[in-house]
Amino acid sequence: MGRMDGKIAIVTGAGRGIGRGIAEKLAAEGATVVATDVDEATANDTAATLGAAPGGDALGLTCDVASRESVETMVAAVRERFGRIDVLVNNAGYDKVGPFVDSDPADWDRIIGINLYGVLHTSKTVLPIMVEQGGGRVVNLASDAGRVGSSGEAVYSAAKGGIIAFTKTTAREMARHQIAVNCVCPGPTDTALFASVTEDNPKLRDALIKAIPLRRLAQPADVAHAVAFLASDEAAYITGQTLSVSGGLSMS
Repeated sequence: MGRMDGKIAIVTGAGRGIGRGIAEKLAAEGATVVATDVDEATANDTAATLGAAPGGDALGLTCDVASRESVETMVAAVRERFGRIDVLVNNAGYDKVGPFVDSDPADWDRIIGINLYGVLHTSKTVLPIMVEQGGGRVVNLASDAGRVGSSGEAVYSAAKGGIIAFTKTTAREMARHQIAVNCVCPGPTDTALFASVTEDNPKLRDALIKAIPLRRLAQPADVAHAVAFLASDEAAYITGQTLSVSGGLSMS
């Protein structure tokens, strides 16, 4: 018996990296996982992998979280197929690193559209369904960039700080409906995205690892374990919280 048996869980940005790790963990705990990604091929690949596991059931759907219409279409497909939504994990994210004064305002729109508006779009669509059901769990992925800042990630930090504040307010508004809303802030994580950011500067990777008290990058599974706990019934009395999974890089 897994602690997510019988639960229907949507994970955005589940095609690769942290999102895929979260999808795998929730499925291993017994959830039926809807893996969404703007890249349809990776969403389907994650779903196929999960569906092939013993007792696994998963659905891959394409979804651009920056588009409210795309989110509404995805959620309608989930409802039609499964009839309910128990868990929403807002993982989809995007960043373009560089000094703020050199940034292109067109990139601001993309960063805020995916990171912040993405969470608004899914929450606006899914929370009323959870209210109707009488309960649910939302886990939003922010970043320590949104708690303490991160050089080269000003707009991303602003969007992630917005997610942290939005998490607290929706947690307050949804509490009477038995819907818990929490936030996980991953530290530097060993993903393809992180590799692409540091490929030109291997010294940056080494410097980051030295700055982390546990002396290693996070693995997607490290983040996934925290998300799975907050998405489970074990966390029924936890809401409005922000948890850093950062190897001690930031402490609160």
